[in-house]
Amino acid sequence: MESTNRSTPLRFLFIALAVFLVGICLGGTTVFFAYILPNTLQGTGAAFLETAPAATPTSIPPTQAPLDPAVYTEQDSMDAILSHLYKQAGPSVVYVISRQQVYSFFYGDTSREGTGSGFVYDSDGVIVTNYHVIEGADEIDVVLATGETVPAQVIGVDGLYDLAVLKIEAGSELVPLAMGDSDTLQVGQTVIAIGNPFGLERTLTTGVVSALERLIETESGALIGEAIQTDAAINPGNSGGPLLDTRGNVIGINTAINSPSGGSVGIGFAVPSNVVQRVVPEILTNGFYPHPDLGLAVLELGTEVNIGNDGTSRGLLVVQMDRGGPAEAAGLEAAEISRQRGRYFFSAGDIITAVDGQEVYSRRDLMVYLDTNHRPDDRVTLRVLRDGSPVDIQVVVGTSASPSLNPR
Repeated sequence: MESTNRSTPLRFLFIALAVFLVGICLGGTTVFFAYILPNTLQGTGAAFLETAPAATPTSIPPTQAPLDPAVYTEQDSMDAILSHLYKQAGPSVVYVISRQQVYSFFYGDTSREGTGSGFVYDSDGVIVTNYHVIEGADEIDVVLATGETVPAQVIGVDGLYDLAVLKIEAGSELVPLAMGDSDTLQVGQTVIAIGNPFGLERTLTTGVVSALERLIETESGALIGEAIQTDAAINPGNSGGPLLDTRGNVIGINTAINSPSGGSVGIGFAVPSNVVQRVVPEILTNGFYPHPDLGLAVLELGTEVNIGNDGTSRGLLVVQMDRGGPAEAAGLEAAEISRQRGRYFFSAGDIITAVDGQEVYSRRDLMVYLDTNHRPDDRVTLRVLRDGSPVDIQVVVGTSASPSLNPR
């Protein structure tokens, strides 16, 4: 009992001492945050304000002088031209819808639809578009600017130039577009494309002629050696629509784009209007365009067939000729073909190296040269190598609706 009573005062003493120390700590902390710290910061701030360099006043830029009114007048004139052209030419641009019946294992017979553009060629209801827009179609409709939808019949097509000629019977008056002269085009000249990209009817885009006489091969296999290159935005659905000059004349038919994404990247191509003027009247008269044809098939030396025994590395080896055709009548000689162990071997045969002095090393070179420079019944000079020696042979050009230089 004495031990317990003796420890009680000590316990109270320790408790009192602990409370005293805690009070000192709390009081000191309160004084620091309430008085010392604010005064310290205030003093530091004042010192900072006293030592900080004075800010340099920023000068206000002078007000820009207004542009010469002549600049706006020139731009307004161009805007007025484009607006007028759209109102003038837009109603003559049509929306082409093609449908093809296809069979699906899961759904049976279904209809696959494609769209493109076209334009009124004459007031009798002739519509011109791209061949690839209506290729394989079982049914074709044309939607006019009035909203009227009419069925179309195919008069004829030309796969090589990617052109198709349609005929419609419209309930309203049709206004044809004027055809321009594509031979007068200059690089840098302003051009306008009107069409239906992605189904957006009668969309206008502008650009310039980027280059002329481009050689292109479209996805449908069309081979165009005089194509117009433009940076006017051309997208899927523009195919078959007109490329116009600022006076509203058709100077080309939009046919292809060069784009990994499938959208416009500023590289589009059009069939020149002078080609259209050459091909369409023939289709209207005969149902097809008569292409110049030599009546032969060739293989490209160095890529499709081995180099010749005489060391010739480039040229076109004649491997087939149509019986009684232009090449056979002119006396050309085809190679002899043999097959050993599953491989073909060619011996002898003429190798074409030039036409009218123009070197040709591929089928494309030969076809483009003939189609661009000659018509059926023209006479051409073929430079051939026969047994290693050059020989010039005169050939009277024949005709074909779908020429091909591929072996058959």
